[in-house]
Amino acid sequence: MLAVHEVINHTMENFPGYEPGDFEVTAVEKGGSDRKFYRIRAADRSMILVKYSGHKEENRHYVDIARFLASAGVQTPHMYLHDPEEGLIWMQDLGEDDLWAHRTDPWTTRRPLYESALIEAFKIHSAATRKLPGGGLTLEREFNEQLYLWEQGYFFEHCLGNYFKIPSAEVNRLAGLAALQAAAVRLAALPRVLVHRDFQSQNILIRDNTAWLIDFQGMRPGLAQYDVASLLMDPYVCLDAAERLHLLGFYQRLAKRSGIEMAEDFEEVFHWCCLQRLMQALGAYGFLGLQKGRTDFLTHIPVARRSLRETAAQLDGLDEFVRVLDSLP
Repeated sequence: MLAVHEVINHTMENFPGYEPGDFEVTAVEKGGSDRKFYRIRAADRSMILVKYSGHKEENRHYVDIARFLASAGVQTPHMYLHDPEEGLIWMQDLGEDDLWAHRTDPWTTRRPLYESALIEAFKIHSAATRKLPGGGLTLEREFNEQLYLWEQGYFFEHCLGNYFKIPSAEVNRLAGLAALQAAAVRLAALPRVLVHRDFQSQNILIRDNTAWLIDFQGMRPGLAQYDVASLLMDPYVCLDAAERLHLLGFYQRLAKRSGIEMAEDFEEVFHWCCLQRLMQALGAYGFLGLQKGRTDFLTHIPVARRSLRETAAQLDGLDEFVRVLDSLP
């Protein structure tokens, strides 16, 4: 973490013409990231400073990805300056209002915000994907069979094993279910597009009633349904079945209007992506809560677990998996 005087000194070095007293600096809390965020206000501007470590290579590519996405028409914050040696990024301050903050608003208020978010995701899946060849981007590893199996294993280890204390023999038996292994193979065989990878309500800022995307450093080739699943099954916000159905239909209509032919199994693949995303999220909550001391993340496990059970019950070959979820305390 940077001290306030360090934030000010770094900013003055890179943005001449200011005095130390010109700045007001406040720390910004941001999810489970190991990055640190600071809002810097001066008389003529407001910026966000991001301090990242070198432990995650993806953090070094945030600026390049932001500029690439902006060139494809995706609404992302403007990047002012990147100092890779210090691990510092100065970027546009889009404000504090995110999609999560609207979780209790009436559906008539939330619906256009969610639709706006899906429009931005679709731009990643379409326009940005078309621009990728020759774009010179360094991306995280694509969604392949190994990554889908890793997400499943993350859940079994950190949620079922470490959090719910299910015996390892039982965990291993469930992890070896044929339906889960087959899902990883099937999803990995489908055509990929660029995906945000963490497309949830706290990574979608709202400005002038439209969505702007952040935290896209994990962007990689994957399935469009994975991003849609991440938003519609977001454990931080409880959408009801009718709202999810409307938004899933909205995304499909959006794609069709753009000339993209929807595969017959689009919705079935969506449900498998819901399963994968919820397993990944539950694994993350267990890891962050128990290994990183972020016990606030443990409070999201009940909602995510219920959503996982609901999803698994709709899929073939997961009866035993559902029974175990039902037996958890």
